[in-house]
Amino acid sequence: MNFSGIAQFLKSYGWFVPLGIFLIPSAAQSQERAVTMKVVEVKQGAERASDAANAVVWLSPLDGSKPGRASEAAEGQSPQLVQRNKRFEPHILVVRVGTVVEFPNRDPFFHNIFSLYDGKRFDLGLYEAGTTRSVRFDRPGVSFLFCNIHAEMSAAVVAVDSPYFAISDHQGRLSIASVPDGRYELHVWYERGTAENLKSLTHVIEISESSRALPPLRVIENPDFTLAHKNKYGQEYIPPPNPGYVQP
Repeated sequence: MNFSGIAQFLKSYGWFVPLGIFLIPSAAQSQERAVTMKVVEVKQGAERASDAANAVVWLSPLDGSKPGRASEAAEGQSPQLVQRNKRFEPHILVVRVGTVVEFPNRDPFFHNIFSLYDGKRFDLGLYEAGTTRSVRFDRPGVSFLFCNIHAEMSAAVVAVDSPYFAISDHQGRLSIASVPDGRYELHVWYERGTAENLKSLTHVIEISESSRALPPLRVIENPDFTLAHKNKYGQEYIPPPNPGYVQP
């Protein structure tokens, strides 16, 4: 029996049931209300055709609009930043403020994850293979993460105070699902971008059924960008004792 049939059945017994209570938005309906756009990286004054992944865009509701549920909250499961093959997976994670992120160690050796710069400051200490630590990101901002043992490991967690956010794919495309009509302030963060350019991209937009495909966002690459960093003591990482030695 379909929903309409159920309503008719209950009505025959004197129950008045508005049909609308059975109408649960489907994934297709949510996608119809998505806001889409593309991020283009600009290098040395020219648009770059290469990878434009991991640009974060979020929309902050204006006019007193009340945001709904957080986009990353799926059945109560915490998002994860996995340590595997001396890498963080994913490299960039975007969450809503207040989210607990898990850091499972899937490598067969120790890690020591820390973030002592902007955003959330923490030090998880040494923890072994097969174990997990977690952190609540309770303030907006970008937290740059590193491992105190492996200099090649880096990641970032972007905590935003809005449920309307997305991260771009390798072609620079992104889609923010289930955005109600209204006025929003659009924000952009890009690891390789310049602070001045990213700030200039912040602007107010109006979302309606006829304006859900937004113009491209052009982010300017920072020519001085580097993933090089010091350990949690502010010192250089100790190199392997022998040139052929592979650090676990």
